[in-house]
Amino acid sequence: MDIQFETDHAQVSGEAVTFRLGEGETAHVLHPGQVIAYRGPAKGRVDRLMNVKGMYRKKKLIRADFSGPCEFIAALPAAYSLKPITLDPGSDLLYDYRHLFHYSDGIAMQSRILSVKNMFITRDAIKMKFSGEGQIGILTEGCVVEAALHPVEPLYVQAGSVIAYPENARMELSVYGNHLASQHMNYHWKMTGQGSVLLQAGRENRKLEENLEDEGLFKRILREVIPFGGVFIK
Repeated sequence: MDIQFETDHAQVSGEAVTFRLGEGETAHVLHPGQVIAYRGPAKGRVDRLMNVKGMYRKKKLIRADFSGPCEFIAALPAAYSLKPITLDPGSDLLYDYRHLFHYSDGIAMQSRILSVKNMFITRDAIKMKFSGEGQIGILTEGCVVEAALHPVEPLYVQAGSVIAYPENARMELSVYGNHLASQHMNYHWKMTGQGSVLLQAGRENRKLEENLEDEGLFKRILREVIPFGGVFIK
């Protein structure tokens, strides 16, 4: 499967992604409404009802299966990116199923139930572990950053920015820095282990845009200094 990105950097209009499938290749697309162009035999696309788990997790009824040889173009929303990931043998990354855009044949999925503590902060009960040989595509806000974990030295990552992490990772909710820093930062995962964690870098862009908007200096000071001022002072 060949994927080509077509981005118009002069406009804030998202990007288009061209998929080219060879003979015998299949791509399962979980957001078929984003496909805006197709070239190939008419029978090369078959839409199917997703299973109950898929309907619940994606809040979608239909997936589209594309079989090669063919090519199609999918449009992504503004500020979103598609990250193709080729699975390595033994990969133990756990993903949020909501981020899954497509996957190829040969990919198996297994559910992993989170602990109650992790459910509370992630607002999710289940993560997905993908295995097998093939490719998956992850839809994220902004670009994807890969950060390596260490067995002992902790890595603090903002909880809302995590899109995948190793199943073996040791995690606990935490904040860091001095008293003032810990008062107004979002919860972070304090993570140790082997492998890497995948982060979406655009999650906090909206907050930066709000901070850059014209607002009174006094109001900004109150939001920064008062404990949880960012929550109560809008």
